[in-house]
Amino acid sequence: MLDAFSKVVEQADKKGAYLGENEINGLSAMVADSNKRLDVVNRLSSNASSIVANAYRGLVAERPQVFNAGGACFHNRNQAACIRDMGFILRYVTYSVLSGDTSAMDDRCLNGLRETYQALGTPGDAVASGIQKMKDAAIQIANDSNNITKGDCSQLMSEVGSYFDRAASAVV
Repeated sequence: MLDAFSKVVEQADKKGAYLGENEINGLSAMVADSNKRLDVVNRLSSNASSIVANAYRGLVAERPQVFNAGGACFHNRNQAACIRDMGFILRYVTYSVLSGDTSAMDDRCLNGLRETYQALGTPGDAVASGIQKMKDAAIQIANDSNNITKGDCSQLMSEVGSYFDRAASAVV
């Protein structure tokens, strides 16, 4: 896993070049927003269980056919696996927010996830809907301006949303 800094250095090294103005400015902006980034990670981590539980409840209400008798997630074991997987996805989203990079999420969470759900007969669009519900809750919690570093967080919220979107597209 490479963080944003390591990635920039590695790319420059492959070219045999010094860091350019664009790379330095991008990293400077990331450092300037680091307290906001840490606030977001802290908020997501502190509220992870409620984000996952509420998204799961919303998914069950939206897609009862998946969770009722005969559905892909009918058995308690399958329901527990669904909640567990949603938690894993949220955890890797927080890693991505912290590092500014999706490589850990891609390699350790999303790689092969679609095929796993297909093999289990779990509808990928239902999983994607659960991820969307987590995204909505996470952004609402992370974007609350109380007790966090002041400043414009729109770019960071867009970044957070993109990590959830990446996860959702990986399962359909």
